[in-house]
Amino acid sequence: MQHPSGAFPVEVLFLVPACAAAAAYVAGACSARAAGWPLHRTVLFILGLVLALLTVLGPLPGLAHGNFTLLALSHVIAGMLVPLLLVLSRPVTLALRSMDRMPALRTVRLLRSAPARLLANPLTATVLNLGGMYLMFRTPLFDAMRTYAPVHWIVTFHLVAAGYLWTAALIGRDPNPHRAGLRLRAGVLVFTAAAHNILAKSLYAQPPAGIPAGEAETGAMAMYYAGGAVELAVMVVFCLQWYRRSAPRDASAAAAAPPYQATQKGLSR
Repeated sequence: MQHPSGAFPVEVLFLVPACAAAAAYVAGACSARAAGWPLHRTVLFILGLVLALLTVLGPLPGLAHGNFTLLALSHVIAGMLVPLLLVLSRPVTLALRSMDRMPALRTVRLLRSAPARLLANPLTATVLNLGGMYLMFRTPLFDAMRTYAPVHWIVTFHLVAAGYLWTAALIGRDPNPHRAGLRLRAGVLVFTAAAHNILAKSLYAQPPAGIPAGEAETGAMAMYYAGGAVELAVMVVFCLQWYRRSAPRDASAAAAAPPYQATQKGLSR
């Protein structure tokens, strides 16, 4: 985004929570309680934060506001790719493993609360996720987002948060007392992918106000294929989880394992 000469770029302040989150994650991963935490999860978390920052900092936001293709790609990154990376990094599991007992118990109570149950429901997450995308492209919010930086920041935050809830509800491996069944999650995944594709095709056929037809077609194709690639990755992870859950298990070994060890094993995966 452009700033008057000498003006302080307010969006630089987003570095503060991002750096704090990165520092907290790395500290947790390096703590004695989280010994053996996989390095690739730390890499995924840091990469997710960096990509999220790129959608509000640097040249991409300014370029995206004048180019519909870049705008579509930036929102695929914020609403789909970043949430996938963050979910795969399993931050809640790391937090529970690295916390002291009392903070961990408070976190567990929060996860079991009624608001957490509502947000963890795949249907709620889908409404927030798809609803935000449709509102962004099919209402006056589209022009406001391209004109006013604070609106752009709020929309980006919503995309990341709603995308995280949706991805975590479908393929999250963090502790979740309210996890939905596999069939419901599979249906939500197929429905969301279809709705996303319909939105991209509708933008191709009927561009948002003020967007040239050729630019809208390129942007819609970018959204269709880039978004489809991320959804395919989610589907692959989902199918792997389904396969592992339905694969034959050694019942005697599972019965012999002490409850505490079984819980620790579940958290360390």
